[in-house]
Amino acid sequence: MTAMERRPVGEHRTASTEGPFAEAARPPVTITSAAAARRYVRSVVGEGWRSPSGPPTEAAMIDLLLVVSELVTNAVRHGGGLAGFDVGVTEDGVRLDVRDYSPAVPTAAHGPGMPPRSHEGSGYGWPLINRLSRQVDVRGRAEGGKTISVLVPLT
Repeated sequence: MTAMERRPVGEHRTASTEGPFAEAARPPVTITSAAAARRYVRSVVGEGWRSPSGPPTEAAMIDLLLVVSELVTNAVRHGGGLAGFDVGVTEDGVRLDVRDYSPAVPTAAHGPGMPPRSHEGSGYGWPLINRLSRQVDVRGRAEGGKTISVLVPLT
């Protein structure tokens, strides 16, 4: 998948792909919360997922929506706010790119997906993201902040 273009805050897009998972261009939508992001991702998958095995299972959708919630919530709570949100359907699943304003890389971003030994009110999101996603990638942005990209399988 090619790099997705940067958009101003409030504008989020669906990445298009080629082949049976290609999607029609959608106008930008405003994503301001995890709930809005979940609704948007569910609609993108409903319109764009075309697999010979049929629609995603309920378990796969729950996993996807949990990852969406964690990424968006982390951007809002720990990343200085949501700077962008892109979603694309591929033959392997759903690609998510979440941009925020903080350059700090989460300590457990590339960990084994194990929950913390002690619970201090947070720390479960990154292990969940790592367990439920493939290709977790954290990159700094030239204009500041970072982009977190993941691929969540739907099969």
